[in-house]
Amino acid sequence: MLQRTITAVIGIALLVVACIFSDTLAFPILIGLVALIGVCEMLGCIGLRKNFLSSLCIYFMTVIVTVLTQTIESHSLYIAAYSSVLFCTLFILLTAAVFSEGRIPVDKACIGFTTCAYVITGFVSIIQLRNMKFGEITYLLVFIAPWVSDTFAYFCGRLFGRHKLIPSVSPKKTVEGAIGGVVFCIIGCTVYRLILGNFYDSLPPYWVFAVLGFVVAIVSQVGDLIFSLIKRRYDLKDYGKIFPGHGGVLDRFDSVIASAPLILIVCETLVFFSVM
Repeated sequence: MLQRTITAVIGIALLVVACIFSDTLAFPILIGLVALIGVCEMLGCIGLRKNFLSSLCIYFMTVIVTVLTQTIESHSLYIAAYSSVLFCTLFILLTAAVFSEGRIPVDKACIGFTTCAYVITGFVSIIQLRNMKFGEITYLLVFIAPWVSDTFAYFCGRLFGRHKLIPSVSPKKTVEGAIGGVVFCIIGCTVYRLILGNFYDSLPPYWVFAVLGFVVAIVSQVGDLIFSLIKRRYDLKDYGKIFPGHGGVLDRFDSVIASAPLILIVCETLVFFSVM
């Protein structure tokens, strides 16, 4: 427990420093590096890390998508470029599987591409959020909402948990914990809106933050379960050891990866309808 606490304190301090420099080039570089580590962990999980061609293709995909996210401002051009990078990567992986004579199983190539694309999309969504209108406040929700949900789901589960949620995927999670995570995430997002009201005149109404908290809480907990399911499929305890007591990047950012694209979609929709 002490080790987990120390790691958490150090991690929070580093995150605060990263947020201070979030309006500089250092932020997307940092997010890109974290995404690369997450991709490396996923490749190790499914057994593709040691395959040079497959892993190199996916590493390149991570770097290129991160660069595109930071440099292309046109939405239509970005979508076209992003889709092209994904297609080319998948095409190369499947072509390699065809000519590898069984050294690259096609199912591993497909799983590797799908899971890593999921990880990459989650992280680059944080960069996109930071670069959009009101980005200096919206991107913080990517960290605040899921971690509030996760934290209170844990404590509510410990205090009140009686009914298992999905024991075959995550034996310790309970229905009571999940409900607690949702309730406190709604409260946390509403309080965040209250605090922001002291600094910004034009903000979405409270109900938007409350609804966002409700949806993010559910998505973040499902995101946690998704990565737990993958770990169980490949018989892993943790994806990595970069955070002592917490595991790897994917262990720590599983709910963030699921929540970031959702928050981005909501914020883009609000901007489109001039709510933000």
